[in-house]
Amino acid sequence: MNPGESMVQEFDHESADHRNHIPASKMVRLSAQFFSFIFHPLFIPVYIAWFMLFAHPLLFAGFSDPGKMKFLGIIIVNLTFFPAITVFLLWRLKLISTIYLTTQKERIIPYAAAMIFYFWCWYVVWHFSEVPVAMKQFLLGSFITIIAAWMINIYSKISMHGLAVGAMATLVINISLEYEGASGLYSMAALLISGIVGTSRLLVSDHDPREIYAGFVAGAFCQVLAIWLS
Repeated sequence: MNPGESMVQEFDHESADHRNHIPASKMVRLSAQFFSFIFHPLFIPVYIAWFMLFAHPLLFAGFSDPGKMKFLGIIIVNLTFFPAITVFLLWRLKLISTIYLTTQKERIIPYAAAMIFYFWCWYVVWHFSEVPVAMKQFLLGSFITIIAAWMINIYSKISMHGLAVGAMATLVINISLEYEGASGLYSMAALLISGIVGTSRLLVSDHDPREIYAGFVAGAFCQVLAIWLS
């Protein structure tokens, strides 16, 4: 690398840091890192499934507790464990430099693998007539969202946290409006979590506001599309 290229890269890096730097105390940044981890995109499907299985009073009223736990296990394995272990193996094989997938190039294979796991989970559940439509919409929306993430990633970087909470908020609001037994508090909680996560990513990630807002809008659109297709 010649000195000119080195200076350009250093300038770009410093410009990005300056663009995204938001003054905050150490405690605020630690809190932002905490919320970024707790509401990592890999965990959001588990929270949504738990909400529908155990928090909502009617959606899975006909299921026994062991049956609910079994269903939750299916979600955890397919939408969290398999994608996570894929990223870990890619990192150990040195096909990616970090498990945080900081570049567009490093996200290509994990996204493609996640598409397979998400599709399989939705396809299997779709054929069970006793499973509520809301759950099927959630799984279809998750599959469409990961497709959107993969396609958008070809052209630009987008916030996966934004995609996840956008889809989550849209699904919860739809459940609150369309299904009996729901409470407006569910929608308020989903929107509050979305705001906290978005703010946290502005504080501790290399995403700019446009990438986070675009992620939220794209995630919401994918879930609306899944609801419409269902």
